[in-house]
Amino acid sequence: MSDLTAKEQRSVRTTLLFLRVRAGGAWEPVAKALHVEEDTIAKVAHGKRPVTARLAIRAARLIEVGVDDLLAGTHMSSRVCPHCGHPPDDFVDEETVVTEQTTPRGFTVLDGGKQ
Repeated sequence: MSDLTAKEQRSVRTTLLFLRVRAGGAWEPVAKALHVEEDTIAKVAHGKRPVTARLAIRAARLIEVGVDDLLAGTHMSSRVCPHCGHPPDDFVDEETVVTEQTTPRGFTVLDGGKQ
C-alpha cells in the first residue's frame, strides 16, 4: 500500500523510467543512486509494487526537484512516454521551455520552466 495517489505514483514511475532511459537503459545506476535493489526499482517502475513516499523523496533529491513537482509531474514534459520513459524528439511545440541539466550525480534531467 502507498501513501501516494495513483496519479502521484504514475508521475514517479514515469520519472523512474525516464531516468533508466537517461542511464543508458539500465536499472543498475538508477537503483544505486536511489539506494534500492535493481529488482525493487524495476518492479516499482512497472507497477508491480507501489511507489513509497521514501522512494519519491529519494527520486526528487536525485533529480533536484521539489517533491511536489515530482508528484505533480511538472518537472518534465507531459509528452514523456509513461510506458517507456522516452522523451519526445522535439520540444518546439511545447508551452514549456525545456532544457537539459546534469545533476551532481551525473543524471541528465529535463528542466521545464513555464514561459
